[in-house]
Amino acid sequence: MKHIGIKKLYYSISEVSTITGLEQYVLRYWESEFPELKPAKNRAGNRIYTNKDIKLILYIKKLLRDERYTIEGAKKVLEEYVPDAEGAEQLELLNVPPKKKIQDEEIREEMLEVKQFLQELEGKLK
Repeated sequence: MKHIGIKKLYYSISEVSTITGLEQYVLRYWESEFPELKPAKNRAGNRIYTNKDIKLILYIKKLLRDERYTIEGAKKVLEEYVPDAEGAEQLELLNVPPKKKIQDEEIREEMLEVKQFLQELEGKLK
């Protein structure tokens, strides 16, 4: 599989979910628990995460999952958290397959296979 490196200033919640390996509902929950994590929202009201937000999420994930802190314990550790000065560093979104363009011919072939299967099934039922 080909790796695609996407470098952006802002990421959607689905992209952040892929980058961090966390479910979207976990990201939304952590927003309510950790005041430091407040991604901006675009005009449509969708969350837009910066590289700084993603680094914070990865740090929270490390505290909770690797170092086994409770949420309250992680909050105390985050009080002393200072983001890296390299906040402008770009992150890469890897292992995201390119969208496959479905050709009309492919759809036609699959539909013919389904039609043939149904005809054979109908013949067996008679």
